Amino acid sequence: MKLIKYFFYLSPIFIFILINVSRHLKSAELGSKSNPIKFYLTPSEDANKLTTTAKPLMEFLQKETGYYFTSAVPSSYVAIIEAFGTGRADVAIGLSAFAYLMANEKYGATALLRVVRDNGETTYRGQFLARVDSGIDSISDLQGKSIAYVDPSSTSGYLLPKAILKRKHIKPSEEVFAMRHDNVVTMVYQRQVDAGACFYSPPDPKTGKILDARMKVLQQFPDVAEKVKTIGLTEEIPNDPVIFRKDMPEKMKQKIVNALLDFVKTPQGQQDLYDAYGVVSFVPTKDSDYDVLRKMLKEQNIDYEKLIGK
Repeated sequence: MKLIKYFFYLSPIFIFILINVSRHLKSAELGSKSNPIKFYLTPSEDANKLTTTAKPLMEFLQKETGYYFTSAVPSSYVAIIEAFGTGRADVAIGLSAFAYLMANEKYGATALLRVVRDNGETTYRGQFLARVDSGIDSISDLQGKSIAYVDPSSTSGYLLPKAILKRKHIKPSEEVFAMRHDNVVTMVYQRQVDAGACFYSPPDPKTGKILDARMKVLQQFPDVAEKVKTIGLTEEIPNDPVIFRKDMPEKMKQKIVNALLDFVKTPQGQQDLYDAYGVVSFVPTKDSDYDVLRKMLKEQNIDYEKLIGK
């Protein structure tokens, strides 16, 4: 009888504990307010601009999916790759194709959407730039010249341009990383370096407007297209993917995919994503779409780990 009596008196306490434990477990679920989905924006653009872009995007995703989100703009591509390995990143946009291969190989991150840019382009290239008045007219002229690249894991802004130089046995006098495509263009324009490597997309076929990395500094340097020219191109590269952490629930991934497809159709989404990453729309993609790049890197004997210093 005593045991039953004690249980009777203590049962409210047990119920209170169970309720709070249950609430805690529920609040810790991914997508909850206390454990929001961590959405990373790749730092290929000005961080303040990306932060501005992130706010309406996160609000839209939360409204459409019912999940809570938080955004971050890390300091480098590599920081995002490692964040997938430690569970600090769930989704990332703007990561280069090569950085995606790294995140996939090391941590199983998966591409589910691919960026579409102006004129329906789903691929792009790397380019070498030089000033029009520099006397540098081709890649062969880069022997002994200083060159700015984007980032050690940038496909268009380092890996493929660097591979071309190696194939041609061209040795620059100095090589630096500017960390962003627009910074590379600026360094060439301001004569801080002799040449630079960054992304290339063909001009608009109707208007002739430049759509490569030079367009990102048109506001600061309206005459950039007259002062800085393209002197060489790399092979084609699949456009940047939107990637997801390996062990995220499939249903959650699909809801986010659908919400992103809806966001880019809205006036706000079109403007923000275009300003941030030149995104016109998204198309569904899969990991095997990037096999062409894997093959290209293998043929050129490019070592992932060695190139990013891991």
